[in-house]
Amino acid sequence: MTGLDAARRYRVEHRTTYRYSDEVSSSYGRAYLTPREFPGQRLISHEIEIEPAPSDRSVGADVYGNTTTYFHVTSEHRQLTVSGVSVVEVARPDRVVDARLPWELARPTTAKGPLAVEFTLDLRPPEITPEVTAYAAESLTPGRPLLAAVADLNTRIHRDFTYRSGSTTVSTRVADVFAAKEGVCQDFARIGVACLRSHGLAARYVSGYLATDPPPGKERMVGADATHAWSAVWIPDDRDGHWVGFDPTNDQFADERYVTVAWGRDYADVPPLRGIIYTDARESTITVSVDVSPVEA
Repeated sequence: MTGLDAARRYRVEHRTTYRYSDEVSSSYGRAYLTPREFPGQRLISHEIEIEPAPSDRSVGADVYGNTTTYFHVTSEHRQLTVSGVSVVEVARPDRVVDARLPWELARPTTAKGPLAVEFTLDLRPPEITPEVTAYAAESLTPGRPLLAAVADLNTRIHRDFTYRSGSTTVSTRVADVFAAKEGVCQDFARIGVACLRSHGLAARYVSGYLATDPPPGKERMVGADATHAWSAVWIPDDRDGHWVGFDPTNDQFADERYVTVAWGRDYADVPPLRGIIYTDARESTITVSVDVSPVEA
């Protein structure tokens, strides 16, 4: 990553409101709303506001190092609002990698890249089908440089699948997206991950945001003003290896416009919010708003 002296700074506000047709007596929640810190991204400030105020809350880290906030609201309510507000600096990633590295040599092992090996494994139930493996093979041709293969896969997913809001749910299987040839950013990120894993490469699912205002000369991207998801591929180096993000929804590699919140093996590892409520309500609605705006350093 480049130095953060050349970074872009963003204010991110992510607000989720639940409304219920009857009183909720108890609400347990877990939130992934705190952007990560790593070389190239710095979290300057962050707060999560919950209304009604929880009687219990705590902050911790999950197995992948993501920050997660737990809360328990015990006062009766018909509306629950959870808001995460952050200020983050993000630098443009360096492209200092061996562009000639054949993709076959980028498979992690327990000796080289042991922490990445987990990200080569299929999910349960499995997502890697013969169709996924064959689709990936069209990009992962023998001896092809890794990033060239990933760029080609990125472009093909963008070309072959239509972005259609509301066409899938968070539980839609990769095979179903392949059949329908449409989905949203979460689906396309999961396709990218499954394709790389089908050939032994390490790939992870990344959740976060896109900057609302693109740089001069750049087109506005699909997914702005919403939560976003993309994929990342592991690349070996002389240390523990590093990860390069790629975004099939917009057919590009991740850059300084991408604010990373969390990563895992799949969406189910890092949903923005999940929880359990106790209520007799038969109806509920959810409203989500996201604003990502540049701010002066």
